[in-house]
Amino acid sequence: MDAILECCAGLDVHQETVVACVLFGPLEHKPKKEIRTFGTTTPELLILADWLEEQKCSHVAMESTGIYWKPVWNILETSSFQLILANAQRIKNVPGRKTDVKDAEWIAQLLRSGLIEGSFVPPVEIRDLRDLTRYRKKLLQDVTQEKNRIHKVLQDANIKITTYISDIFGVSGRNIMESLIDGEVITTEKLTKMVKGKVRSKVPGLVDALNHQLRSHHREMIRYSWEHLGFLEQTITHVEMRIDQCLSPYRQDIELLNLIPGVNSTAASVMVAELGTDMSVFPTDNHVSSWAGVSPGNNESAGKKKEQEPHRGTKH
Repeated sequence: MDAILECCAGLDVHQETVVACVLFGPLEHKPKKEIRTFGTTTPELLILADWLEEQKCSHVAMESTGIYWKPVWNILETSSFQLILANAQRIKNVPGRKTDVKDAEWIAQLLRSGLIEGSFVPPVEIRDLRDLTRYRKKLLQDVTQEKNRIHKVLQDANIKITTYISDIFGVSGRNIMESLIDGEVITTEKLTKMVKGKVRSKVPGLVDALNHQLRSHHREMIRYSWEHLGFLEQTITHVEMRIDQCLSPYRQDIELLNLIPGVNSTAASVMVAELGTDMSVFPTDNHVSSWAGVSPGNNESAGKKKEQEPHRGTKH
């Protein structure tokens, strides 16, 4: 392999250690190498950064395996050398004896020959925003699960209010739910005061629907889900406030995305969080769709099609 970098380093990153291999020397000669092992605590990673600076490395590469590369990246990305995140599948070592030292040296050799194409790593502000939007999505999924649990318990207790109220987690439904949890006797007069709007015309049917077999066990199970649901909804409110604060520098981008039919503010915030705002990092629209995980692919053998994982996180 022809060399194009005089001094570079490859890092083999693990949970507790980072093996660094530096290759240096004239391009026309076999490079010299120096290998050292560092811990993954912040002080150790700072020592690693200083050592790579002292070696005058121009480029440093590491694999994007698991989540262990992230703290290493966070420390090294402020250094003067160019930091490269490599797709682990594309730089997989040849079969044979495998050690951490050999892996680090292999990465350094590929980097020295210019055979590593770096993955796109968004700026830290976008990474923080992405954490928040993905966490919001997870919280919304948890909310749906808790609501489904409450639906299940109501059916088990033969409470049929969903026949008359489409959304039992609206104002009217929540008033009824709280009364059920508290064990109150719900009369026609009390029910009329609880429900709002068009639901009032359905009060006679609701009275029959609330003629239940609700035991103390049912109330206990509903209360667990109800309290957790309230916590989740409060957390979502706080997370959305943080997302709104993080989006402050990107207001103009959000407004432009909102002009796209079918895109609302929530979808726009996810698009910014997942793609960033600098489209120059994607050579073509195919690269954008691949990064977003919506690029169709072909993986067929012997007439059988297999699912193909999108190459998320890599410019290719």
